[in-house]
Amino acid sequence: MTATLHRTQTFGEELANTISHGVGFALAVASLPLLVVFGPSSGGAMNVVAACVFSATMMLLYFVSALYHALPAGRAKALLNRLDHAAIFVFIAGSYTPFVFGVLRGPWGWSLFAVVWALAALGVTAKLMNRLSHPLLSTGLYVAMGWVAIAAAGPLLGRMPPAGIAWLVAGGLAYTAGAVVFLFDSRLRYGHFAWHLFVLAGSTCHFFAALWYAG
Repeated sequence: MTATLHRTQTFGEELANTISHGVGFALAVASLPLLVVFGPSSGGAMNVVAACVFSATMMLLYFVSALYHALPAGRAKALLNRLDHAAIFVFIAGSYTPFVFGVLRGPWGWSLFAVVWALAALGVTAKLMNRLSHPLLSTGLYVAMGWVAIAAAGPLLGRMPPAGIAWLVAGGLAYTAGAVVFLFDSRLRYGHFAWHLFVLAGSTCHFFAALWYAG
């Protein structure tokens, strides 16, 4: 994943960017059988579908990001830049899915599901049409979309154990801290790689929340 960089990434930086999210893709692939076999998703068809959505959107995010950073400058890389940004919206919505169906359910679950996926659809459309080209605006929308879950804090606190809430909050904080690095990564050597590590940390936290507590 990348903003509109103010400088060209060095070969070493792009290699680190590619490897980091290549590892993320491999872990995302491994997450699916783990969630289906060992997680609460084993308890019902809806939870299995939710686990598949979470893992599939995570695979999409990491695959597109790794491929983007692996390519040399050119038209293909420019196209993947937009797809990379669009995939962030999809993954944010996908990250909600195990919790809206496994924890919230009912009116709260369906309402939050509709909101985040509608926002994701709007975000993807805007990105593909190049309507969200400024990094500050798009990054702010990513963070805001991620914290929409606060609207359902009451039901979540009532239905999810404290440890599960802690994993969710830790993931949100990792993404938010990473977003700050994301905005300034062009000023920091290997700053974009650091952003990638925050994304890996955030998705790992939410994976464990889904594995142990989303049901």
